[in-house]
Amino acid sequence: MPPSDTPLTTTPPGFAPPLEAFLRHHLPGLTGPMRLQAIGGGQSNPTYFVDFDNRRMVLRKKPAGEVLPSAHAVDREYRVMRALADTALPVPPTVLYHAGNEVIGTPFYLMDRVEGRVFGDNALPGMEPAERRAVYLAMAETMARLHQVDWRAAGLGDFGKPGQFFQRQLRRWTQQWALSKTRENPAIDELIAWLGVHMPDDDTTTIAHGDFKLNNLMFHPTEPRVVAVLDWELSTLGHPLADVAFNTVPWRTLPTEFGGIRGLDLETLGIPDERDYMAHYHRAIGCGALPEPFHWAFAFMRWAVIFEGIAARAQRGNAVADNAAEVGALSVAMAQRGLEAIDTPVLTA
Repeated sequence: MPPSDTPLTTTPPGFAPPLEAFLRHHLPGLTGPMRLQAIGGGQSNPTYFVDFDNRRMVLRKKPAGEVLPSAHAVDREYRVMRALADTALPVPPTVLYHAGNEVIGTPFYLMDRVEGRVFGDNALPGMEPAERRAVYLAMAETMARLHQVDWRAAGLGDFGKPGQFFQRQLRRWTQQWALSKTRENPAIDELIAWLGVHMPDDDTTTIAHGDFKLNNLMFHPTEPRVVAVLDWELSTLGHPLADVAFNTVPWRTLPTEFGGIRGLDLETLGIPDERDYMAHYHRAIGCGALPEPFHWAFAFMRWAVIFEGIAARAQRGNAVADNAAEVGALSVAMAQRGLEAIDTPVLTA
């Protein structure tokens, strides 16, 4: 679901007729013609508004063509949102998942459309300082709520492997780097090597979203309150501090580095500084540690490899966004920020 100012592609894709036939068969009672609009602004799984006169939904699908192994896991997105429906964490209501390629060319799922706001700019232009602060604190509280979910009770005991999360993730992202590399990036190699010998001895396990950031949250239309957590394709059982460090990357990156808030006058804007923000998360969750340099170095390594993957998809011609090649170039900047994070002092609550 895009920011309110994200343009929508109005030309329906070629799979619209078979999709409409499929939905009318599986969701009896739909009225009026199907209206299908591609949602812009993302770099991941293609997403569409699917509207009928009496129902508004959102479709997410895998990208067409060759993708990296385990990437774009729409089946995992669907499963985790379905499992979280009865918890305190707000997620969009799921509708159905289809694993085959015969309808629209790839697997896909549908969820009911949640009305609200998605903010595409971390600086939150046009808001009063008090509302900006409230939005950021609501994000921290929602992340804490996610990490408090009893994943076993939610039926997610096999959604990942408890323990040794960072070891497995480092292997995975090292493999992703090898598969998506479009150029040499010594900083990524240096980060991966450093992470391998500084692995923390901590097997805390929660549901980890994997991409917990402001524009993956849907806020109430008028209130600074999260009404849905979106984009679950990287979710698994993992370490909560992986989410926390990833979520706080904007404090350590410039506005030109994928919309960071480093260098902005946060006090005037009303945005809490990094220490204040993480203290609020710590209070909301009630226990646990704060990130150390390892966690931020890991977060930046992931970002760097993600951007390399976007660049690789751009070269193959199956990138989701038009600016994929430009965004892919950010991998160098993110890897450098990761090396910078290694020397960052540890924060205290």
